[in-house]
Amino acid sequence: MSALPLLSSLPDLPVKEALPGLLEALGTHPRAVLEAPPGAGKTTLVPLALLGADWRGDGKILMLEPRRLAARAAAQRMSDILGEAVGQTVGYWVRLEHVVSEKTRVEVVTEGILTRLIQSDPGLEGISAIIFDEFHERSLAADTGLALALDAQAVLRPDLRILVMSATLDAASVGAWLEAPVVKSEGRMFPVETLYLSPAEAAAAGNRPTERLTQLVPKSIRKALSQEPEGDVLVFLPGMGEMRRVAQALEGTLPNTTQLHLLHGDLTLSQQLAAIKPAPAGFRKVVLATSIAETSLTIEGVKIVIDGGFASVPRFVPRNGLTTLATTQVSQAAADQRRGRAGRLGPGKCFRLWTQADQLQLPERQAPEICEADLSSLALELSIWGVKDAQQLKWLDTPPAPALTLAQDLLRRLEAVTEQGNPTAHGKALAALGLSPRLGHLVLKGHALGAGATACALAALLSDRDILKPIAGSFSDALPDLALRLEIMDHQHPPLAGFTVDENALRRIKEQAQHLRQRLKEPSRKLQPEKAGILAALAYPDRLAQRESSGRVRLVTGQKATLPTELFSEAEFYGVAHIEIGTKSRVLLAAPVDKAEILAHFKDQVQQAEEVKWDTATEKVVARRITRLGALVLEEQLFSKPNPELVAQALLQALQEKGVERLPWSPEALRLQDRLHFLHTLAPETWPSWSNIELQETMEEWLGPHLLGLKSLEQVAKLNFEEILLTDFSWEQRQELERLAPSHLDVPSGSRIALDYSNPDAPVLAVRLQEVFGMLDTPRIGGGKVPLLLHLLSPAMRPVQVTRDLRSFWTTGYFDVRKDLRGRYPKHHWPEDPLTAPPTRRTKNRPQ
Repeated sequence: MSALPLLSSLPDLPVKEALPGLLEALGTHPRAVLEAPPGAGKTTLVPLALLGADWRGDGKILMLEPRRLAARAAAQRMSDILGEAVGQTVGYWVRLEHVVSEKTRVEVVTEGILTRLIQSDPGLEGISAIIFDEFHERSLAADTGLALALDAQAVLRPDLRILVMSATLDAASVGAWLEAPVVKSEGRMFPVETLYLSPAEAAAAGNRPTERLTQLVPKSIRKALSQEPEGDVLVFLPGMGEMRRVAQALEGTLPNTTQLHLLHGDLTLSQQLAAIKPAPAGFRKVVLATSIAETSLTIEGVKIVIDGGFASVPRFVPRNGLTTLATTQVSQAAADQRRGRAGRLGPGKCFRLWTQADQLQLPERQAPEICEADLSSLALELSIWGVKDAQQLKWLDTPPAPALTLAQDLLRRLEAVTEQGNPTAHGKALAALGLSPRLGHLVLKGHALGAGATACALAALLSDRDILKPIAGSFSDALPDLALRLEIMDHQHPPLAGFTVDENALRRIKEQAQHLRQRLKEPSRKLQPEKAGILAALAYPDRLAQRESSGRVRLVTGQKATLPTELFSEAEFYGVAHIEIGTKSRVLLAAPVDKAEILAHFKDQVQQAEEVKWDTATEKVVARRITRLGALVLEEQLFSKPNPELVAQALLQALQEKGVERLPWSPEALRLQDRLHFLHTLAPETWPSWSNIELQETMEEWLGPHLLGLKSLEQVAKLNFEEILLTDFSWEQRQELERLAPSHLDVPSGSRIALDYSNPDAPVLAVRLQEVFGMLDTPRIGGGKVPLLLHLLSPAMRPVQVTRDLRSFWTTGYFDVRKDLRGRYPKHHWPEDPLTAPPTRRTKNRPQ
């Protein structure tokens, strides 16, 4: 092993002044917090300084970095200081790469790998210290790793040192929480002039992030290059889409001496290093980067920062179990981190593409990922660690209980934990793969089904950027067909017209798939694209979907979404991997799955039931035996002898939904209802209300018993509704009904005339005038309390007089009416004295 570096031999970086204090703190305390500004050199110098600590013995120092690029770069810088190749004293371990040797004493690891190390060896044998670098980013994996490390320290390894380092974290509160001393490095930041947009510039750019950035960023880059004679430009953008649009807008407009680089985690190592290294002599560079460049990485030569003001943040939605990327405004802390990149080498400038007033509205810090993320990985790690209640561990922010409950439910569906929450052998195996529980389940189940190569390829596809990109001016959306992507990976299918293959993404995915095959010892490389649907369904059982109509599906949860199927087979069922949630949710990645496969792999969740429901098309109650998986109907079969009570209940529910007005009332029944309602108006304490509102609310009581044995609207129409309304009336009540509210009234002509009770305040007797000759007074009902409203009709049955005072009509109004009607109806009787004339239903030529 090489000689240990002395503090005096380390490069003269700002954090060097704080190293003696840090060594002293860790010499007397098992935990410490180091606060150092961006560019202070903490990532490079602190692990080397700790190599000489007495408490280290011969143990390793692990340093956690949130990103692979930062881990590689940190290991390289430390190795350069020691004059060694990476993998000697300093090595790194990231996904697909493990560069270490027997001499390695500082190992830079990414977050998932740290968790696996702690789970595989809770005693952390051979490890003297764990450094959590850039802890202010508060990733879920970092919070998980720290919680497990603190528990291991408390129970098994009191001699283990834990160091939390950050540039913008509230170090004092973290120190108090950890019960640890706080060491601060003041750093040597150069002044950075900060420039904001004017309100007019901001208003002209609009509010939509993509359009705003595409308009403002290229203009700002050209402005910065022209105003500042030297220094490279670092531009912060939220994602790859915005980076590509800005790069296209800059094409052909930059000086010949300016190089354009992109920097994100999906590039090859050589492409990433080209963006980080200094530009060649006589050249300047512009680096378009995501938030990967906020911390850890030192990008040589940067004196100008252009901050777009946005970041892509994963957001988990507990109600549907989906995680989507949301483009949000940066926090003030992140904006300060970005600004600081311009002041590492000398005085710099930061162009913020928002107004000074907007700056005051930014959130102070981004919410920790543990408060907003899918917690299925965390829940599995806690189960394997042996913790049933998350509050048993020490958290800076306790995981939200609702999200943990949802995660535990998913783990049970993935067979990763038992009903009691204990890890299964399957759960431990999928956690060891270093994938999310969903994708780990996909890989292991696919391997067991004889489709291991396909499962590895699909897991790699789903964990990386899409390999298919629409060509500008062709399709607005990518194809949802997962099987097509597997065919392209296996050279079974060329890209479709209008699309191109992202070669960088394809290369990474193939490397990841090969790595997974090696982990599984999967001998076959042959892909089976037809298995894409069932494999996706195994990983995302809560997103199985059934086609409702062309281009529309229903998920197992009952949620609806669009699925454009014009460019791949339109099946009945789909395994859905990715879905975009919104006012109109749409499926982004899916593949057909056979019903037989669903029945075979989800048999424990399939339920069979007899369902009796109203069919609006036939207006009948139908009975089906239905096989369901959640909201999906796998099979249904009609049967002829359902439970009569269930049929009556379904029929009643349909009639209630139609409304009482739409029942097949007979005219007699409607008149009876009006008569009963009149009596209620007359004596509400004696007669109940029979209004439509009352009948609607009590339909189950008065109509329900009469529906037993019926199943169609046609049969309901044959019911005697008049008798149904009187079912509970005694003989005496029926007699009283006829006395107080008679259905008909006998008039002097001998006719029996129906009364109209549609207006309970004014029941009507509509009768031809000649038929009441000789009737002196207005008839009364309701025990003599209510005079009828007389509609006296012409021979043509049209009202010629409306009155409640018949006596007055005979003495005053009749003669005017007679004068008018004699000429119009000469064949009818129009006597001078109506009180002595015989009533008649006939004309003069047709005597009684």
